[in-house]
Amino acid sequence: MNTPADNAIDWQAFRRALGDVPTFDNPKILKAKSRDFFWYSPILARKLDGCIADLVARPRTQEELVRVLKLAYAKRVPVTLRGRGSGNYGQAVPLEGGLVVEMTGLDRVLEIGEDFVRVEAGCNLHRLNEALRAHGKELPIFSSTQRIATIGGFVGGGSVGIGSIEHGMLQDYGNIIRISALSLEAEPVRHEFTGEDVNLLHHAWGINGVITELTMKTAPERDWINCISSFPTYRAAFDAGTALGHRRDLRRKLVCTVDAGFTPYFAKLEGRVETGRHLMLTLIDRGDLPAFVGLVREWGGRTDLSLDETEMAAEGLPHVFEFSFNHTTLQVLNVDPSVTYLQVRVPAPIDAERVDAVREILGDEVLMHHEFFRLNDELVAADLPVVFYTTDERLYEIIRIYEDHGCPVSDPHTFIIEDGGMKHADYRHLSWKKRLDPQGLLNPGKSKEWPRVRHLDPAAIEALHPGAAPGAG
Repeated sequence: MNTPADNAIDWQAFRRALGDVPTFDNPKILKAKSRDFFWYSPILARKLDGCIADLVARPRTQEELVRVLKLAYAKRVPVTLRGRGSGNYGQAVPLEGGLVVEMTGLDRVLEIGEDFVRVEAGCNLHRLNEALRAHGKELPIFSSTQRIATIGGFVGGGSVGIGSIEHGMLQDYGNIIRISALSLEAEPVRHEFTGEDVNLLHHAWGINGVITELTMKTAPERDWINCISSFPTYRAAFDAGTALGHRRDLRRKLVCTVDAGFTPYFAKLEGRVETGRHLMLTLIDRGDLPAFVGLVREWGGRTDLSLDETEMAAEGLPHVFEFSFNHTTLQVLNVDPSVTYLQVRVPAPIDAERVDAVREILGDEVLMHHEFFRLNDELVAADLPVVFYTTDERLYEIIRIYEDHGCPVSDPHTFIIEDGGMKHADYRHLSWKKRLDPQGLLNPGKSKEWPRVRHLDPAAIEALHPGAAPGAG
């Protein structure tokens, strides 16, 4: 790590060989394009801050991308793919230097069908949603960072998002319809993954193929109302969120509860939310707004804000989802850069007593914030607490406290894919790395299992995965 690519490489000759493909070697650009939001973690900030690419390439066409990949393979150059770097775990950080390939030049919306959209991997999520709205459609699931994130980055590194309360995780059948990816070899080959096989590349952090196009499910556009409701206690807000999560008769795109301690950090909501009140942030279909307001009242709350997108913009307010998921953490980091966060699951069936027990132990050391979504068609909650960081040792003590109360933690303070949320190696990912990246040049250093299995053939690697099935062709 922190080691540049082979010093024998003449990077100026490499640039010349790429012809008119846009490339960048300005030190400031190299540093900027070698980072993501890993600085949310003080541990990752220490480990990754010095990892910098030798060159950045931004191909504009599929042909230019192939040219870049062929040259990288010929020169045995490490290749790290990135969109706009909105991930949090160093997925887009070039641990061994080499070449960063920024995919944002491949940003065309190729086809909008009755219930699908086909799009290049570098397309911005917000722009994609805007294109869909012109056809009366929207993405069922998208990232809270849609203003900067790309669809390829979301599929390559994400798992849930705005809409997961209704449509589940990205991995759920039908959310991703097709992934097209190129291999990194002397003559890059295009591979198509459909059905369950999309998960052979989804959430693999770009270690096992170069995603070029995606076909995603779409949903009918709805008139979503941004709602902020408030409650006297966090337990009341959490119970209301759980109740709303179970109400499938109500159309909702977001259900998020936020501790009152976050309110001083929400500068853009000043005057809109009352200090000391705990919040529930939601997107509700206009037709279901009266029933929603009634549900909030039943749980002892009140609805303080209910505006559609046009009204929010007219009043200079951001979407409510910009205070959800990792945006909640970002709001605090913008004020206090010393804090950090965790990713904790409250499994099904949701037991609020677990949440209360951890709150009692940790007190003001954490600010809790829960996102409700569906996992295997069951309602679960993910706590993304802000942690007032002191030491690494205390951070991992807090993790143990959560897990001792039956709430598993996906460690966001590691850049190793097996050590984060997965907890184990996905040998299907690694078997396809052997097929599509035989030299191990894609995003090296992110998998601790790859060095142990790279000498095996793909079938032998896949056989290590419990219940593995044949993959795509």
